[in-house]
Parts: sequence; structure tokens; C-alpha cells
Amino acid sequence: GISDRVPYGLQSPSSSFLPIAEKEKNPRFWREQAQETLRRALSLQELNTNVAKNVILFLGDGMGVPTVTAARILKGQLSNNNGEETVLEMDRFPFVALSKTYNTNAQVPDSAGTATAYLCGVKANEGTLGVSAAVTRSQCNTTAGNEVTSILKWAKAAGKSVGIVTTTRVNHATPSAAYAHSADRDWYSDNEMPPEAIQQGCKDIAHQLFENIPDIEVIMGGGRKYMFPKNTSDVEYPNEEKFRGTRLDGRNLIEAWRKTKPKDKNAFYVWNRTELMKLDLNKVDYLMGLFEPIDLVYELNRNNETDPSLTEMVEVALKILQKNPLGFFLLVEGGRIDHGHHEGKAKQALHEAVEMDRAIGRADIMTSSEDTLTVVTADHSHVFTFGGYTPRGNPIFGLAPMQSDVDKKPFTSILYGNGPGYRVIDGERENVSTVNFTDANYQAQSAVPMRMETHGGEDVAIFAKGPMAHLLHGVHEQNYIPHVMAYAACIGENTGHCRSGAPTRSPSGLLAATPMFFSLALLRLLF
Repeated sequence: GISDRVPYGLQSPSSSFLPIAEKEKNPRFWREQAQETLRRALSLQELNTNVAKNVILFLGDGMGVPTVTAARILKGQLSNNNGEETVLEMDRFPFVALSKTYNTNAQVPDSAGTATAYLCGVKANEGTLGVSAAVTRSQCNTTAGNEVTSILKWAKAAGKSVGIVTTTRVNHATPSAAYAHSADRDWYSDNEMPPEAIQQGCKDIAHQLFENIPDIEVIMGGGRKYMFPKNTSDVEYPNEEKFRGTRLDGRNLIEAWRKTKPKDKNAFYVWNRTELMKLDLNKVDYLMGLFEPIDLVYELNRNNETDPSLTEMVEVALKILQKNPLGFFLLVEGGRIDHGHHEGKAKQALHEAVEMDRAIGRADIMTSSEDTLTVVTADHSHVFTFGGYTPRGNPIFGLAPMQSDVDKKPFTSILYGNGPGYRVIDGERENVSTVNFTDANYQAQSAVPMRMETHGGEDVAIFAKGPMAHLLHGVHEQNYIPHVMAYAACIGENTGHCRSGAPTRSPSGLLAATPMFFSLALLRLLF
């Protein structure tokens, strides 16, 4: 099982849920653990320089390092352990780097400019998708000629199958940068576009999903309402006005999607888990699954009869994509980590992160590091933190062990720098002992009142395993990530090392070589 596998850099001592487990009092325990970690680190000198037949990118939206750590503790506590010693699936990856997330015009970035960086390989302005920094947000007439393509398109051009799986709407910022070129991330359908943008020839993002790369094999997430004519009742919520269709052009994009598929191929559209699980995946060539009118339901609130989990969607996607002998590229987004944080609902955010980690584990079981490069990263962080000198095994959603020495009130370990959790009662900070701070929708206290909590600007982690994963090794600009993935998979522009038998120099001056020469050449360069 997943929990039985030993990680590359860590071992997971079992916890007795005591402040200090007995074996942890013995120095030998820590020394042996460190020596085993050292042995595994030394084995990594034998670099995996295979060609990556497959590439999987897991993107935890808003999954900064504090979120990763807190999710690790939560995962352990869900199994009745202390939590700190728990090993996430991403913790098992042998190579870890840091990503600088700023946009070209923003110190603290948004999810659109960052998605353009880690999918298209160029940094861009806040709020823009699949375009260079020459494009000004919301100004359609700056778009033409400044479009940039993504690694999903490079993979498709190389004959690979491609897929997008997200817990947000499929035309949200992260997935959209894989296929769209838009001056504004909010142009979900033509209903959200200003008239001048439509007159100038710009297309909404939902339209571009089916037009720009029409043969994406797997698309799963939310966003139904942007695919149907305005005021069309939703199939699941027929009486909910907010979930009705939005399109002003009168088009049914699901029908348009079906019509673009070859007659000899099987294309399926599903809108609930029951339909999804009934599919014979051996007979599925194209799959569109739109499970909610907007974003998917939080994992904690999910109806596991009608709504698929992220793990289930990833498993389905992989079974379809793996049929291509040339391999695949799959983008997986745990998108509602970000939403939970924006709402100040840390419990929702962290359960979303734990679910994405489960999906990473499922993908690990279904693939091999010999031919599959897997990268896990985030687009940006949040102003989320946890602290307060909590003891070992303290419930991650619990109180700090002391009261404030200023206002003499208790406080939760988890706090936000800003957000909707700011509460003043009779001129003083709210006493959290009077509310249920373990509720799924509890909004953790924040220092500054805001309707929505903001992103954070610090670097985020990149975890990598598989062919050429060692190229993610230090502090990188975020736009470096797809260049590594493309190099590993021999797709896109940087393929000289795949065609010749001798080491070459890439245009940037970096060493490039075929797998058989790369290891020796790199070691000579380093040592």
C-alpha cells in the first residue's frame, strides 16, 4: 500500500500519540534514520536520464510551504498519529527546488500570470493567460501576436495524448493557460466580456477550450454553465438561477465538442460520478466530465455518490491517456486549496491538499519513475500560518497552549495575515473559546480585515521524480519548470539532445545530451 513505501529522504516512525514516543528518546533512532536518509541520497548520484515518455504536473493552487506542512500534520492526525512525522506522497520525491512566483508586474502574483509561467515557459502580467507580458490585462487589442503556447500543446504536437483534471471550473486560471490566450482570466464565457473585446475579435476562454486544441483527450472539472446558452437550466440544479447557462452567442459548446470528434472515435460527456464510473474506459477515446456548474464541491462537503474525488478523476484520466504508445501529458490541479484559504477556511483548504496528495499517490502506483516525470508544485502561497509553540501532536485546527499575553484571550494555532476571519467584539478580539473553531467552515482569525484573504509572495516548493527530475535542483524562476518537462520528454523546441548521439550545447549555453551521454557529462561538469 501507499503507506508502506519508504520515502527517498525520510522514514516515518510510527507515533504512539504521546508528546514524545519512547523510541524517539533514544539517540540511536535519529542517527539510524539519518544514516538511511544519507544512503538514499548517495544512491541519487545515479541520475535518471531516460526520456520521459509521460509527464504529470500536479499543481496545488495556493499550496505554499506552510500549507504543505500543515497538510502533512493533518494527514497523520486523520490516521490517529501525532502528524509531524507523517510522510506525504510528495515528500517521497527525491528532488526538491524552490520557485520564484512573482508576475512581471506583481510582487505577489495571481494564478493566471503564474500559470502562464509554469505551463508556457514565460513570465506574464497578473490576470493574463497564455500571452506574453506585452499584453495588458483586459485590453483585447494588445493580444494579437503576443500569444504563447503551452507544454500541453507541445505534447499534443509530438503525438502524445493530453489531459486536464481540476477541482475548479475547467476554464479557471490554471487549466486555461494550457490552451487559451486571453487578456483577462475572468472572460469565462462571452457573457463576462466587455462588448469592445468581442468586437475586437477576442474569444472567451470556454470557446477557446474547444477551438484552440480541439483534440484534448481528457477534460474533467467544473464549469458547466459557461458551455450553454444564457438561461439554460442546469441539469443538476434546474431551479437554481445562478447555475443557468451564460452564453450570449447561443452556442451549446458540449454539442460543438461532440461534432469535432472523428466518426471512428468514441467521445463521452458525463456530468456526475455515476456516469463516470459506468464508462468502459477501454472504449473511451475522448472524455469531457463537467461535474458542477461552477467549481467542484469542497472535498469535505463532497457527495461521494454523485461527485468524483480528485483521486478518482486522476485514475480515470490515466487509464485513458496510457493507451497512447507515445505517452501523455496530464495537468492535475488541486484548485480549491486556494479557495479555502481565500475564504479563511483553513480546514477546507487543508483537506483539499490532503486529497491532492492522495491523487499523487494513486498516480505513483499507476506509473513508473523509469519513464514518467512527475512534478508537484504550487502557483503561489497564501498569508496562512500556524504557530504558537504548540506541543507535539497538537490538533492542527486546535488552540495554542497559551493565551495572548496582551489581550489574555486564547488563539488558534492557525491564523491568517489578512482575511474575513477578523473579528472585534465590544472593541476587543473575539474570544475563540466561545465559537466552534473546529467547524469545517470556521474562518480563522486574521490580523487585517478583508472580504477575501490574499495570496502570499514567498517562494513555493517544487517536488520532482522521474527522468531528468534532477534538473529541478535549486531556486528557479517559475517559468523554468515547463522547459525542464519539455527537455525531459523531448518535446517542444529544445530537442537537439534527442536527435544526435553526442553532447551539444543548447542556445542558452546549458549542456544538452542524449540520455546515454548525459550522466557522465553532467558529473564531469559538477565535479
